[in-house]
Amino acid sequence: MKTPAESSFAVPWPADEFLSRLRAVGGHGYHDKHPFHALMNAGKLNREQLQGWVANRFYYQSRIPIKDAAILSNCPERDLRRVWIQRIRDHDGAADDIGGIEKWLLLGEAVGLLRQEMLSHARLLPGVRYAVDAYVAFCRTQPWIIAMSSSLTELFAPALMSKRIAAFEKHYPWVKKEGLGYFRARLTQAPRDSDFALRLVLERCRSRDLQEQAVAALKFKCELLWAMLDAMHLAYVLTPQTK
Repeated sequence: MKTPAESSFAVPWPADEFLSRLRAVGGHGYHDKHPFHALMNAGKLNREQLQGWVANRFYYQSRIPIKDAAILSNCPERDLRRVWIQRIRDHDGAADDIGGIEKWLLLGEAVGLLRQEMLSHARLLPGVRYAVDAYVAFCRTQPWIIAMSSSLTELFAPALMSKRIAAFEKHYPWVKKEGLGYFRARLTQAPRDSDFALRLVLERCRSRDLQEQAVAALKFKCELLWAMLDAMHLAYVLTPQTK
């Protein structure tokens, strides 16, 4: 492994290699490959297991605007802030859109959860809380371009969302279709956001050191998403449920 000093003097990767390394992180470690997602997409989760996923994932959804606000607080460039702030509007809502958090609450109601149960995080697993809080702390403390790099998991999100919508419609017909609004919105929001973030990361991370930090940030994000599913898989699939 290279020392920080060695990385600082290393030759930067060409743009195509840098892009290839970023995409490779998702190719190897994005959470679409997690066993819990495989079970979900195959229609093999029962009602309680699906509810557990929705309830725990809501904690992550509720923290997205907070982590984006933390990134904005570290970014000194107004033009970039004016673009990035759209992510907060997408989740908190705006005049013409109820927002992703509200859409996830509707998903919770569609799978049979009570709204207050979700808002109070009554079913939140410790492992999920730890992973999400670590992500917010990362975005608050890292240089803004590195924190933005972690968002590049959105490069891989549209394909997962398409599979998820198809899986819900095929295998979970008891889930009200209006509850799938969050997934449908991300089919257009995620490519828009990832296109901007990717152009920015490729443009601003020109030293080898910054490039390596960007790749590491994306790997960190993939790992925490995986860790969240590890906690849910253990709680809802591997641990016998007692009545």
